[in-house]
Amino acid sequence: MGAPAQAAAVHTVKGLQARRFRASYADLAADPRSQPAVRFFLEELYGEHDFSRRDEQFGRIAGALERLFPAAVAQLAVDLTEMHALTERLDDALAGHWLGQAEGTPAAERYTLAWRACGARGERERQLAVVQHMGQELQRLTRMRSLRLGLRMMRKPAEAAGLDALQHFLESGFDAFAALGDASAFLRTIADREARWIDCLFDAPLAEACRRLDAEWSRAPA
Repeated sequence: MGAPAQAAAVHTVKGLQARRFRASYADLAADPRSQPAVRFFLEELYGEHDFSRRDEQFGRIAGALERLFPAAVAQLAVDLTEMHALTERLDDALAGHWLGQAEGTPAAERYTLAWRACGARGERERQLAVVQHMGQELQRLTRMRSLRLGLRMMRKPAEAAGLDALQHFLESGFDAFAALGDASAFLRTIADREARWIDCLFDAPLAEACRRLDAEWSRAPA
């Protein structure tokens, strides 16, 4: 398969995954307190967007982050870089196996078969662990008011330095977790639900995994 077919397949599997995430967390998105955090996770971490520019910015200024901010902010950059590298690698592999399935195969079956052919269960679990750590760090950092003020003051310098995507990510995360308050229940819900989906997609009988995927996709908000 050529590059255009692979790129189209990546777009397809990302879209299916985003659709599943919207369904899985529709209840949290309906709660005004947790809605900003859900939006942050779905748009900034698990979205369908191209994050390469922002990730390049994180990697480029990791040393500066260590000098300017507490170490946890630098760790946040490391976590984000690792998470998106994992995500892109897994999505690319998943897309390759998606292309390997017969045309006309129902989407849920094709996705599940591609997931199982891809394997990499340890990487899936690591991806979830890194997201959890990022959430915990964001919760901790939002309690540091001086840091939030510092971020606001960085807007224009960040834009001038070509770091606007990084600035947007940091401010979005801080705002979302500040609105959430105690994030422990929110993060626990994500951990539990995603772990169940990992188990389902790897271990459930194929017909059951497909049934659950179809049911989840059908209730996803538009």
